[in-house]
Amino acid sequence: MLDVKMYDSKDEIAWCPGCGNFSILPALKQALAELELEPHEVVVASGIGQAAKMPHYITVNGFNGLHGRAVPPATGIKIANKDLNVIIHSGDGDTYGEGGNHLIHGIRRNVNIAHFVHQNQIYGLTKGQGSPTTTKGQKTTMQFDGVRMDQLRPLALAVSLDCSFVARSFSGDKEHLVSIMKQAITHKGYALVDILQPCVIFNHVNTYKWYKENSYYLDESYDPTDKVAAFQKALEWEEGVPLGVIYKNEKPTYIDGVPYLNEGPPLVDRKWDPKEAEKFMEDFR
Repeated sequence: MLDVKMYDSKDEIAWCPGCGNFSILPALKQALAELELEPHEVVVASGIGQAAKMPHYITVNGFNGLHGRAVPPATGIKIANKDLNVIIHSGDGDTYGEGGNHLIHGIRRNVNIAHFVHQNQIYGLTKGQGSPTTTKGQKTTMQFDGVRMDQLRPLALAVSLDCSFVARSFSGDKEHLVSIMKQAITHKGYALVDILQPCVIFNHVNTYKWYKENSYYLDESYDPTDKVAAFQKALEWEEGVPLGVIYKNEKPTYIDGVPYLNEGPPLVDRKWDPKEAEKFMEDFR
């Protein structure tokens, strides 16, 4: 196991005291250390939001992009250098709201990426309006009479799209979270992990206490390869929130299906002659 301190950053952390993100950061470092991944072997990509500040607070390669747009650059990075371990950190609004379309097609492509969603059921950076996963009827700083729309069930969406790895964990259980992160990072294909993460400032409903009292762990009798059962499990919320690997389907990745990407060294290590482009320009002369 590597020294966890090698991932420490000197940047000052700007999260609110008590934020669930403070638990997710050391869990990520622990997972990388246990997998013995050197900082140069990892890229953390993000969009905009509290969760998306993660690249600033860990010493690995990082890309901080636009709101809802973490998936495209992460995809490009993995395709350009298939040897890198590419991880996305984004919030529920960033991922399931602004980034919903990119998430859907990222799952379809099945590029080998681990996507960790910090799920606090609120827009924390922009002061507390409801996110796509906020419970219907819940009052927020913007929805004074309660959220009017139905709550999005993102893991059910992922299962319906045949996402190759779908899981959920809780920022208040580091041991479980590290285990799920390690499985997602080593999984070959698109891995979506929903991490329940309290926002102590703007969400006074889904607190640490609420998550602990309203979640449960899937036991060994549960079969994550059963897609129908996984879809039903992913829909659960009011009756209890399941934690663990909800769905898993081993299948070829995007790179596996493209010979010139799969065979030979990564694109970044190949030598290119600009004159090779001339044959593609003949039709334009």
